[in-house]
Amino acid sequence: MVAYSKFRQDTRKPEAPPPPGSCDCQVHVFGDPAKYPLRTGGAYAPPSDATIDAAMRMHHTLGLDHGVVVQASVHGTNHTILLDALAKAGRRYRGIAIIDDAVSDKELGRLHDAGVRGARFNFWKQLNIAPTPAGFLRQVDRIKEYGWHAKVHCAGDEWLELRDLLAKVKIPVVIDHMGHPDLKRGLDQPMVRVLLDLLKSENWWITISNADRFSAVEHGWGDALPLAQRFIEAAPDRAIWCTDWPHVQYPKPTPNDAELLEFLYRAAPDAEQRHKILAANPARLFGFSDPPAWVRQESEGKHEHAR
Repeated sequence: MVAYSKFRQDTRKPEAPPPPGSCDCQVHVFGDPAKYPLRTGGAYAPPSDATIDAAMRMHHTLGLDHGVVVQASVHGTNHTILLDALAKAGRRYRGIAIIDDAVSDKELGRLHDAGVRGARFNFWKQLNIAPTPAGFLRQVDRIKEYGWHAKVHCAGDEWLELRDLLAKVKIPVVIDHMGHPDLKRGLDQPMVRVLLDLLKSENWWITISNADRFSAVEHGWGDALPLAQRFIEAAPDRAIWCTDWPHVQYPKPTPNDAELLEFLYRAAPDAEQRHKILAANPARLFGFSDPPAWVRQESEGKHEHAR
């Protein structure tokens, strides 16, 4: 397992506040491995102090109202940490699980009740947790019953291997991190064409994220901007955004999370489009409302008592 340095804790405010109802659609959270054991064969050693509390502090500084906690591959299908994080974060947060045949129907129901609204399938081979094609389709059928979406994590030309399999899926599917392309191969490389073809179907979504990782530069990531803009243009009503905090296995100096939000501002300079990506689209995908329904209910209750 690869050693991992501490995450950045100096998040600053972005150059402009995000729209009301904005959501970070992926963070991973960690904790004491004695309480939250790591699976054998995990690809990295996580920072145990990158907790849900730290994630919520980061979101508060950025001005985000919502977050999505995504089960990390190093925890596998043991969802104790995800359930604890959602219980602590409350109804402004949602979760994404990792499931296989060993996850019971009862556990799926428990996850749903806790706020989980999707399952992540890590086909990226370096994470050592890829499902089989048959196993993937079985789990898609199971989560369909709960109205969840599938989140597909893959990289580069590995997408070409999955093209026929993914075309069979009819529930909402989110492409993780713009597919982790090799930018040196340009915007017309085969994997980008595959993703653009998938996005022609109304059930396919994409996360505008990780430009900082696959860019050839350490800051600004201008070489990734045309790709982000192309994906936004392809699916303006099905594009979302995330920080991917706390940036595990990061290959260069870790960015300030405000820089990631500011990259999205550059990719979507139009205020209406920015609102879609940060607030309206995630609200539809994860079942948020703006303002959140529970805020309205509590407010209405207070008004009733005041009469």
